[in-house]
Amino acid sequence: MSGLLEVRGLRRRFRSGDVGWLDVLAGVHLDLARGEVVAVAGASGSGKSTLLHLLGGLDRPTEGEIVLDGVSYGTLDGDALAALRARKLGFVFQFHHLLREFSALENVMMPLRIAGWDPERARVRARETLAAVGLPDRMTHRPSALSGGEQQRCAVARALVHEPAMVLADEPTGNLDHANGDVVADLLFRLAHERKTAVVLVTHNRQLARRADRVLLLQDGHLAQVAEVEALP
Repeated sequence: MSGLLEVRGLRRRFRSGDVGWLDVLAGVHLDLARGEVVAVAGASGSGKSTLLHLLGGLDRPTEGEIVLDGVSYGTLDGDALAALRARKLGFVFQFHHLLREFSALENVMMPLRIAGWDPERARVRARETLAAVGLPDRMTHRPSALSGGEQQRCAVARALVHEPAMVLADEPTGNLDHANGDVVADLLFRLAHERKTAVVLVTHNRQLARRADRVLLLQDGHLAQVAEVEALP
């Protein structure tokens, strides 16, 4: 696997009324290869979502550097960073965040349309990706007509439809029962490996973390590799 992501000395500081300034991330280092799945665990409030926001270009670090596929985020203005997100990144959250007024197919087409794809070409790719997540007969349904598991599978399809370099997943199975969670995890891992898409997965689920290529613990503002998943807090 070749290198995709390099994170060096990442710090994020927030002003706190009680203590002045709070370092949520205090010097994070991370390397990620193409097609690699890394699980990030940690206590609530440890900074996991902050880390994902920085990796996704949704927030700027106080210090440090993020380089994705040879491009440093620090060299990009807001428009260029948004363009990089559209081309290179996919997002899956605990709650699917599908647009209620659009069908499953239209939701999955959205990243392609934002990236400037021709509508018919985008429609063909979205159909292929929805079929790949097991929803070939649900494409015209709006989110309200889909089950929770189907909605999250649609969200996975939307995250992967443009074949991003990296997917950022924040508790992607946290709102699902065990059976549906397994289905969504199977799809995410399989499609990521098939398409050589790297995944950074935030999860409290030890069973899910165990399936990742590596497990990292975010604690006291730093990332450290975990040898035994059972040792996670």
